[in-house]
Amino acid sequence: MIRTNTSQVRQQRDGKIPTTVWQIGIMMLLMNISFVMAYSFSGLYLKHILGSSAIGIGVLEGFCETISHLMKLFSGMLSDFFRKRKGIMIFGYIFSVVSRPILAISDSFALVFSARMMERFGNGVQASPRDAIIADVAPRKQIGASYGLKRSLAYVGSLLGGFFGIMAMRATGGDYQSVFALASIPATAAFLLLLFFVKEPKRFDHPAITSEAPLPSPKVKPKFSLKNFKYLGVSFWLLMGVNAIFMMSRMNETFLILRVNEGFHVDPMWAPMVMIVFNLGTTLSSYPMGLLGDKFDRTKLLCVGISALVLADFIMYSATTRWVMFVGILFWGIQLGSTQNVFVSLIAEKVPEDLRGTGLGVYWLTNAISAFCADTLAGFVAHHFSLNNIFVSSGIIGVISLMVCMLMIHVISPVRRRTA
Repeated sequence: MIRTNTSQVRQQRDGKIPTTVWQIGIMMLLMNISFVMAYSFSGLYLKHILGSSAIGIGVLEGFCETISHLMKLFSGMLSDFFRKRKGIMIFGYIFSVVSRPILAISDSFALVFSARMMERFGNGVQASPRDAIIADVAPRKQIGASYGLKRSLAYVGSLLGGFFGIMAMRATGGDYQSVFALASIPATAAFLLLLFFVKEPKRFDHPAITSEAPLPSPKVKPKFSLKNFKYLGVSFWLLMGVNAIFMMSRMNETFLILRVNEGFHVDPMWAPMVMIVFNLGTTLSSYPMGLLGDKFDRTKLLCVGISALVLADFIMYSATTRWVMFVGILFWGIQLGSTQNVFVSLIAEKVPEDLRGTGLGVYWLTNAISAFCADTLAGFVAHHFSLNNIFVSSGIIGVISLMVCMLMIHVISPVRRRTA
């Protein structure tokens, strides 16, 4: 019989959120400080210093996000195959950490592209194993709360990253590359926390909660094969359909920063304020939505999150002052904190234990295709019409995804009740 971590078992029995969840949350807090410090200024650096077009920025962001999500699929499948998560996470974080100094010395679009691609590649490699560890160690009745806590800590890091970004820009006299270099510090700290403190679960501690297809024995290692997709279940694939349409409305936050800078004449030094307000919304919504998801139907809560996106688009499109614009950005953050937590919790709940990494990887792959389309569309609309019109296209797609989600509730919810 395979031995397991005694403290994790005790925490699961007591219904407490395990230490591993807290460690991963703090690790993400540090990494997000680094990410937002660099990310808040990367679009402005490309546009104002290197002279890149909106279409070029849109294609760059879409391509890099696609690479990230593709790697989330393969890393999730590998973590299921090897039954190991931490080693894959370490490999991914190496790329994310190294990308920071490369960005700091970038003086061309090609170098910025390379740094962004490395960062997104590393993020993609570690994401699915990381989220799968949460499901591996979390108590059954606190999966939503565990994901909510992890995401809330990550979003606190994003908030702090915005403040530190402003401070770094002021301290360096507006030197973008020096700010990018300073962003390496918290990224390195996150990597060391993962390396020396986060423990690999000894085994998968509890069986899948629901499944809609015959499962292989938990003692049999899953094969590294796309054929495993058939074991993920009908409701999982219906959920991915909703997600695919919804993510088409979720253009990159770089466009929000460009809109605030150009439409409301906000100095580039204060660009991180967009990320601060955005991440305030995600922080306020993620953990409460996780708690609600443990008590109520998550598919219905998903409709609430999508509605927040549509509302955000309407507010930002109608905004005539920067304050109204920032209210819209706050709701843009609320929709992310709400929807991502619900999507991931539903996957952890529905997908067989031995295929959690694969299920999360498929989720991220779905995001990849939709994110590329969303960013490319936003860049096209911004270039040929105006930055403000990106909220029109986003809102229309958001309404369509809301209608599909409401329709899917009548299919997903009955399946869930039958398999619970």
